[in-house]
Amino acid sequence: MTAARVTVVGLGPAGPDYVTDLTRREIERVAVRFIRTTRHPSAVVVGDATSFDDVYEQADTFDDVYAEITRRLIAAAEQHGEVLYAVPGPPLVLERTVRHLRQAATDGRVQLTVHPAMSFLDIAYARLGIDPVEERVTLVDGHEFATAAAGLTGPLLVAHTHANWVLSDIKLSIDAEGDEPVVILQRLGEPDEAIVHTTWAELDRTVEADHLTSIYIPTLGTPVGAALVRFHQLARTLREQCPWDQEQTHRSLVRYLLEETYEVVDALEALDPDDPTTDDALVEELGDLLYQIEFHATIAEQEGRFTMADVANGVHDKLVRRHPHVFGDVEATDTDTVLSNWDAIKRAEKQRTSVFDGVPLSQPSLSYAFAVQRKAAKVGFDWPSVEGALPKIAEEADEIRAAIATGDEQHIADELGDLLFSVVNVARHLDVEPEAALRAAVHKFRRRFEHVERLAVEQGVDLHASDLATLDALWDQAKGFEVNGFETP
Repeated sequence: MTAARVTVVGLGPAGPDYVTDLTRREIERVAVRFIRTTRHPSAVVVGDATSFDDVYEQADTFDDVYAEITRRLIAAAEQHGEVLYAVPGPPLVLERTVRHLRQAATDGRVQLTVHPAMSFLDIAYARLGIDPVEERVTLVDGHEFATAAAGLTGPLLVAHTHANWVLSDIKLSIDAEGDEPVVILQRLGEPDEAIVHTTWAELDRTVEADHLTSIYIPTLGTPVGAALVRFHQLARTLREQCPWDQEQTHRSLVRYLLEETYEVVDALEALDPDDPTTDDALVEELGDLLYQIEFHATIAEQEGRFTMADVANGVHDKLVRRHPHVFGDVEATDTDTVLSNWDAIKRAEKQRTSVFDGVPLSQPSLSYAFAVQRKAAKVGFDWPSVEGALPKIAEEADEIRAAIATGDEQHIADELGDLLFSVVNVARHLDVEPEAALRAAVHKFRRRFEHVERLAVEQGVDLHASDLATLDALWDQAKGFEVNGFETP
């Protein structure tokens, strides 16, 4: 029995004039023919052939396309003995279906013959006037640009740039200045070939890319960064294929954004300068928080509103504007001057009329109070020192006692809020972040009470049945361990 065979030929870079005699003879010899796509100027040469254009329309991903084409070709070869498979360009240059077939041949599932053909590279180098060996040009698949070109600055010749979204993804892969030159090559060898010189910033805005589009990048100031783009691609894939991710909205993700933020805070507080292994938790939690940001950007991208690139470029440009002492000719030799310049620039940008504009209403109450007080202080509405703020605590405590005597719950709540506000004011004057101070106090209380629980077990004390005097005694013991530097059991 004759083994199934697939014979692969290339149709060259353009019209029939670029198809080799060998390819034409093989097309004539093999009766059962397939062509990857009819969207190629030399497709007419193949004659009566079955195309795989339908696979592109039905499959969810390009990987699915290539796998399905390979499956159909092997099945047809098993049925007919030998089939011909025609692909655009040369079969071994960025042709993923041939890559799949070669693996199938290695696995013994099919016999494979691959004939050479002319490549678009030959025309591209001629039009660009460069020697790819001397220039050390790297050929890159546009679909894999972020990873395939990682660490490179050029020169790069990029194929498979058949759509403007591919060009956008390529542009997203680095934080370039924007004025780096790029050459767009379209329909090389065809009567309407076009060679367009543009810039990195305008890469996805200059032409309508098609299946005969490639780009040449002479040099980039910044190497291509793989990690963040790979991360972006992951978020996009999950959004497209995971049912849970698909159901999420900006609003539904708020709780997770807050949770991940607090987990970052926990990881920061657990950092030990003498123990590098404590970095692991921070790396993980920062990654989780970053994913929440990427998730929101991916949702917006799908809605056609903005992209992660817009987020990154926006904060980049904002930081440049608000650091004129670094990127401009403004002098600032101390932190106070830096902060004053920042606030002035921010007010001008936002066209704010109130000192409180921009203070987030949804932040934790202690932080909200701290921010509001700090804004008011900047226009002079403040005690000159902590000595003016301290008496307000006692004053508000007296007002709480008076409110309690009335029995009015709302009045009590109002006065309690005033007391907390006064405590925050004292914290601000002492340059203590109240949220962090309260968190530390809660941690301390929890740690001591957990020690009380252990002491109770050791001493056979039932906490639930004990009076306050017994609990206070255990509490004092727990404090003694901490004060004297003893380790708690």
